[in-house]
Amino acid sequence: MNIILKIFNFYLEGFKNMKIGKTLWLIIIVKLFIMFVILKMFFFPNFLKTNFSTDEERSNYVIEQLINK
Repeated sequence: MNIILKIFNFYLEGFKNMKIGKTLWLIIIVKLFIMFVILKMFFFPNFLKTNFSTDEERSNYVIEQLINK
């Protein structure tokens, strides 16, 4: 955990000392939002939730797909 904190602080200090650091952080946050929220909504629908009503049906479908492939 300590190494992750050191890496985070390295990048944080690096961006603070840059003249456009805040703009870069904003670009990074917007990019991550687009990748994880917008793209998931449109390109990765919840197939199991929409096609099966119970957890048992979902699990049976997944097991069947794993075994057959």
